[in-house]
Amino acid sequence: MKSQANKPETGPRHVGIILDGNRRWAKERGQPTLTGHEAGLDQIEPVVKAAFARGVEFISLFVFSNENWRRKKIEVNYLMALFERAFTKESQRLIAEGYQIRFAGQRDERLRPKIRRAIEKVEADSAENSGPTVIFCFNYGGRVELVDTVKSLIRQGIEPDQISEETIAANLYQPAVPDLDLLIRTSGEQRISGFQLWRASYAEILIVDKYWPDFGPSDINLAIDQYWQRQRRFGGD
Repeated sequence: MKSQANKPETGPRHVGIILDGNRRWAKERGQPTLTGHEAGLDQIEPVVKAAFARGVEFISLFVFSNENWRRKKIEVNYLMALFERAFTKESQRLIAEGYQIRFAGQRDERLRPKIRRAIEKVEADSAENSGPTVIFCFNYGGRVELVDTVKSLIRQGIEPDQISEETIAANLYQPAVPDLDLLIRTSGEQRISGFQLWRASYAEILIVDKYWPDFGPSDINLAIDQYWQRQRRFGGD
C-alpha cells in the first residue's frame, strides 16, 4: 500500500492563527495591558497580505473567544471599541484590494448593535470580491460551533442515519471554508484553545515563541516555509 505521508504539493490553502500574547507583550514593556491589543490589531493587515502573497486562499484569525467575555469589563469594552473600528474602517482597505471578509462565531445579544451592523456591512461590501478570504473568528468557540451545528441539523429535521461528516461540515459556521492546513499559535502556548476543532483535525500545528504584536510578515513567510518541510499524514500507514 502506498504511504500517505507526503510533502505538501500545494498550499497551505487555509491558515489559521491564534493571536495570543497581546497583554504579556504590553506588560513586558511596562505599558498598560490594553495597549497590547492596539499593537496586535496593527499586525493583522501586514500578516494577512504577506500570507496571501504566498498563495494562501483563506486565513482564519482567532480574535475573540466566547470565554473572553469573562475578562474585566474595562478590557472587554476596550476590545469591542477596537473591533468596531477595525470592522468599519481598517477592513475597508482589505475590501478595496479585492479581498473577501467573513465572520465565524455567534452573533448574539452580547454584541453591540453597531458591531453586528458593521459585520453585516463588511460581509455585504466584500461579497462580490474574488480575492482571498479573511475569516475573523469573533465571539467564537470550537465547542459552541459544534453545538450550533447540531442544533442546525435538528431544526432541519435531518434524521440520524442521514448525518455524515459532509452533513456536519455543511452546517458549520462559514461552510464554504475548507479544512485548515496550517494552524499557528503565537506566544509559545502549546494548546489550541478550542480553535477550529472540526477543521483542524489534520492541520499541521506550529507554535511560535513570539507574542502576536511581534509576529510580522517575515514570520508568516517562515511558517509557510516550515509547512513545506512537513510530512503530512492523514491516517495512512
